[in-house]
Amino acid sequence: MAIPPHRSDPDDRGSGPPARVKLIGRALNATVARAPWLWPVLKGPMTSYFDGRAGTWDERTGAPGADHLAPLAVAVTMIDRRPERALDIGTGTGVAALFVAREFPYASVRGVDVSEEMIRRAKAKVGLDPEGRVAFQVADGSSLPYGDGAFDLVTLLNTPPFFAEIARVLRHGGHAIVAASSGDRTPFYTPDSVLARGFRRHGMSTVKTGRIGNGSWFVARKGD
Repeated sequence: MAIPPHRSDPDDRGSGPPARVKLIGRALNATVARAPWLWPVLKGPMTSYFDGRAGTWDERTGAPGADHLAPLAVAVTMIDRRPERALDIGTGTGVAALFVAREFPYASVRGVDVSEEMIRRAKAKVGLDPEGRVAFQVADGSSLPYGDGAFDLVTLLNTPPFFAEIARVLRHGGHAIVAASSGDRTPFYTPDSVLARGFRRHGMSTVKTGRIGNGSWFVARKGD
């Protein structure tokens, strides 16, 4: 569930996200980060938005490209342990989750999104996976269908953070990565100060932050 970092409509090619898309994305992102109890009001319209755009999502956003994934690619090198179980929240068509699965070939990877259409396309990318190492399902980032401490790594690419749920499903010593493909030009962008404060309130500390090209990334760890 990620508003595209570069453009939202074919007529916007090369011009960056329109101002209205950026403003809407920022408002939604701030709501999730600072007032998550308002999410139920926004969930329906947001789900419909992404359902309607799922068919052309990868083409519109350049999601499979190196630039899109660059911040996440750098951030995963900053964690100090290889995860056994990873979760990608707001996975969209599954590009980030599949990247994590390639980066950590022995990890079980799950991807969730509120959009059924996005998840349908993510599942189509997995193909035959008899071991079920990579799987996708429709789920709400504010109320994840997993137990406490279920994952070593949680990733978010161009997606607003539900801090409480991220911290809940992470085991002690696990890491969270929040990446934005176009940095502060990404509609769903959360400033480092907001991320640090939000994670700190839920027992997580900042590990490292950085930029690569136009993108940005933030890594936090649960516990000391």
